[in-house]
Amino acid sequence: MLKISCVQLTSGPDLLDNTVKLERLVAKAAGEGATLVTTPENTFLIEEPGKKSGIYPQNEHPGVKAAAGIAEKYKIWLLIGSIAVAAKEEGKTYNRSLLFDPEGKIAAQYDKIHLFDVDVGDGQVYRESAKIMPGNEAVVATLPFATLGMTICYDLRFPQLYRALAKEGANIIAVPAAFTQVTGEAHWHVLLRARAIETGSFIIAPAQVGTHAGGRQTYGHSLVIDPWGRIMADGGTEEGIVTAELDLREVDKIRAKLPNLKHDRGFKISCQPQGS
Repeated sequence: MLKISCVQLTSGPDLLDNTVKLERLVAKAAGEGATLVTTPENTFLIEEPGKKSGIYPQNEHPGVKAAAGIAEKYKIWLLIGSIAVAAKEEGKTYNRSLLFDPEGKIAAQYDKIHLFDVDVGDGQVYRESAKIMPGNEAVVATLPFATLGMTICYDLRFPQLYRALAKEGANIIAVPAAFTQVTGEAHWHVLLRARAIETGSFIIAPAQVGTHAGGRQTYGHSLVIDPWGRIMADGGTEEGIVTAELDLREVDKIRAKLPNLKHDRGFKISCQPQGS
């Protein structure tokens, strides 16, 4: 059995405060025996809309250095859901997920492919593409005990990505997120359960929660979902951790029962005229 934890945070505009809080919750998860600990999107910083702190290259980012130290200190695999690191284009960043091994070394990284350019009707307009460069490569990371597919937040609405990760061997897919309150209430649980069912994978989704700088509200409810689509753990609406034990043999069992990953067929679309 593999014990994993999702850290649920209300990250704010102070990187140091967020780091202190993160380590406290990671320590708790490690103390409960978690081998893999995961954190939400924008773990180290959520600022007011329009405000932008200094942009760091990855190897100089204080959050990256802190995460490496935490992983090494507690001898865990640590997935930082995402962090903003400098892109080659001046003034822009990548929204990057980083996986650290128990020695504090970066084992894998993934840049968010799908950017959140929407107006969901919560009083804020989201335009990630104004400051973030999209990634263009899906990532599957091989750990000693599992194969991890890496995604971030808005990626959740693009099922073809999850299918591709599962076909490449992912038996766990991570969905670190900062889902808005409005979209979370409507879609969070059902989308995550759908991705688990479609791929026959465990889904682990650490989330931001509560009210952030500038009044932005996130939904919380960090989830762990089994390959049959059953919710194993739900973080609710407070900061903290949720922990679950995963039996990865269930992935093979479910995929044997419903081998839909092997049943894809090519097709064409015919747009036929309506009858008069």
